[in-house]
Amino acid sequence: MSIVIKFFVAPDAEAAAGVAEGGPDGVFESLTFGNFDVEEALIEWEGIFTGRSFEEVLDDDVPETVADLGDSEGPLVLAVSGTLQAALSSASEDRLAEVSLLWVAERAADGEVFDPEIAVWILGGLANVARTVGEGDEKLYCWVA
Repeated sequence: MSIVIKFFVAPDAEAAAGVAEGGPDGVFESLTFGNFDVEEALIEWEGIFTGRSFEEVLDDDVPETVADLGDSEGPLVLAVSGTLQAALSSASEDRLAEVSLLWVAERAADGEVFDPEIAVWILGGLANVARTVGEGDEKLYCWVA
């Protein structure tokens, strides 16, 4: 099974939810990845950036589901937490590389092999998208199908 993951910036949760069925293409500029558990990754990334455990981040209801079409394999839209968005937008290249390696190690501990270069590429790309938000009210979202 193939998973498509598209990160995008939207003005609010209502606008982000509006692309649940068809995805953000043609509505919002997006960054596309695939084939990893993005919900788990969002929790792990925030935990690594903040030094909090997976359970502590999960207790904060991260990531927030903005839209879920109800099909177990159907598309959904997640809101990236403000904490993770801020951490990504302010992270240096060295910090992104460090977080990437820690994430790869967490995946390896669960028996998942993840290429460190791809991990750096994912977090670097996501950080670039987070930086486009700047000080505005827009937020980072993720569409998954």
